[in-house]
Amino acid sequence: MTLAYVALGSNLGEPRQQVLDALAALACLPGTRVLQRSSLYRTPPWGVLDQPPFINAVAELETTLSSEALLQHLLAIERRAGRVRAERNGPRTLDLDLLHVEGVCRDDPALTLPHPRLAERAFVLLPLNDVAPALHLPGMGRVADLLARVDPAGCERLLEP
Repeated sequence: MTLAYVALGSNLGEPRQQVLDALAALACLPGTRVLQRSSLYRTPPWGVLDQPPFINAVAELETTLSSEALLQHLLAIERRAGRVRAERNGPRTLDLDLLHVEGVCRDDPALTLPHPRLAERAFVLLPLNDVAPALHLPGMGRVADLLARVDPAGCERLLEP
């Protein structure tokens, strides 16, 4: 079993429900269970600013899947949610990013681990800090320390029932 961390985000349709549905889908992956999930956060758009705010979260998984197989499952969940890759950093029904897989460092066109831009993004670091503040990301540092270096302005933890 390996630990893996997945970022979830949505800003089209019913974003909160899209993220919750994706969390449920992660729990159904073969050889995988969700150990923890973060709070939901409402966050401002990043990159393309003329779009609705996002709902973001992070899930900590325990899995027997390889990083490649896990990525393929994440892409399939996105497709089932109606994800269309039209514009980089644009609006989307669902975005699932594989952030880190324990013991895996790679940099190739299909997958880079740890995720190359996660240290710049409060919308990833806030929820990742909820589940793994002491996690050390190779070449980047501890999640809590990375979070201290970014501006979380506009990010809001949502109250959940």
